[in-house]
Amino acid sequence: MVYLFLREPAWNDNEDNENTKMRISLLNKMESVIKSFLMSGGRSEARLWLCNTIAGISSITRQQQCELFLNLLRSKPLNRGLASQVLQMIFEKTPHKAGSIIAKKSHILEKFFEGNPLRISQWFSNFASSAGGLERGKGAKALSQFAFIYRDICWEELEWKGKHGQSPAVVATKPHYFLDLDVERTMENFLENVPEFWTSSEFSESLKDGEILSLDRNFFLEYFVDLMYKEDSRAVWEVVTEFLKEESFSCLCHRLLITLDEQDLYKFLELLRKFVKPRMEPKDFSNLDFLFEVVLSKCIACESFDQILLLVAVLNKKRELLRLLRDEGSDESQAEIKDIMLTISKIPANESSLAPIIKECSKTKTIEAIKLLGLQSWIIYYILSEECQTLESWESLFTTNAISFRKSEKYAFVSYNGLSEESDSDLDLGVSNKSKRKRKGRSRKKRKRKYDYGDSNDDEIPDFDTTSKRLGLQSNVGSWLLSTDGYSASWNTVDLPEHLSNHCLSTWMRWIFVRRT
Repeated sequence: MVYLFLREPAWNDNEDNENTKMRISLLNKMESVIKSFLMSGGRSEARLWLCNTIAGISSITRQQQCELFLNLLRSKPLNRGLASQVLQMIFEKTPHKAGSIIAKKSHILEKFFEGNPLRISQWFSNFASSAGGLERGKGAKALSQFAFIYRDICWEELEWKGKHGQSPAVVATKPHYFLDLDVERTMENFLENVPEFWTSSEFSESLKDGEILSLDRNFFLEYFVDLMYKEDSRAVWEVVTEFLKEESFSCLCHRLLITLDEQDLYKFLELLRKFVKPRMEPKDFSNLDFLFEVVLSKCIACESFDQILLLVAVLNKKRELLRLLRDEGSDESQAEIKDIMLTISKIPANESSLAPIIKECSKTKTIEAIKLLGLQSWIIYYILSEECQTLESWESLFTTNAISFRKSEKYAFVSYNGLSEESDSDLDLGVSNKSKRKRKGRSRKKRKRKYDYGDSNDDEIPDFDTTSKRLGLQSNVGSWLLSTDGYSASWNTVDLPEHLSNHCLSTWMRWIFVRRT
């Protein structure tokens, strides 16, 4: 029998002190096993979970996120790698902003093209014939326009593939003759004899949209990083600042945080703490992102970084942690966890067994309370994942823990004592007929959870009333609407362990909050 400890206990009831001490000791032992695993083989994965969890914070404003990343970019020692990643995003999403800076410094591209026939060919050889005459790419357009406007100083530098050259008058009437231009030799001449071209408005205009960046991304990344840190270019910093304000916090975190080394990641957390000031409200405890903000605001010492990694794992990444332990954990660590679970199962338990630990947590520091209850919720997740394998076992769990449910296929209300809403029993469940009708009316409007049905080409949304066989699911796969979330979602056997363990944690945290106020 699995107790979820969802019924608020009578707080004056006292459990055997020895049992309470044993439970806390086992939670601490579980912490030691998980932390040992995460700090060795699973550390890189734990850091990725941390970065993804940070990305889920929704309370950071645009101005704050800009300040966060600017502080990190300007901190010592200078982080050229982070700057390069920010610029890479700018090149991808708003290349014209970088292009406008290059256009104002077009002379620097003289060295970019010098001695590089491939770059010359890619940028200036894009002449093409069309029904109406000649189509030109940006570089070819700049070259042809400049050649006509300043023909008195540069026409002799044009090299033609034919036996003789072409005059301006002939090319003006037959622009397709530019297809016979030997672009490589011509641009070599321009590099040597026509410096005016590299600062001309025609060449500058060809650079403004940022397409030039695609010729050699690494070259321009290095150039812009030097503009930021060696020249302290105001124009570049303005572009970076504007981008950091406009891009979403989630996207910035997903792209940038994973590139940081551990020291810089911790530095970012320290900066982030200044903006994360969660107000402890009981309604927020069901939001794991809020709970992470609480964790972040309470972990202040440098040695707490490992503690944050542990808490992110047991609070926000229960499923990923169990999978990683199974796939990458040593035989020793897996055996230790199974031994702890076996010992826990032998401790006499009822719905009030967690009450002494809740009382203890209400007296300790917030971070310690979150850690103990987070570990307990992960234990619940582990047990449910291991022991609840059939539809019958799940419905027995609901009944044992007073969770009302409806089977999603029938939408029939089932109370924890097993009676259907349509039951003819005279037993009054404390729900009036009027409220039942309201609930039945609402149930038709409930949203359905999205499922991935692999590579199916069927565009129709699957009907939950279809049989498991029609959906191609195994016979032990079912889904239910639960009272734990007001019947707002259909939970299947894969997602139930995570949902219920999170619901338990939310419930326990509310009890602690109430006891402290």
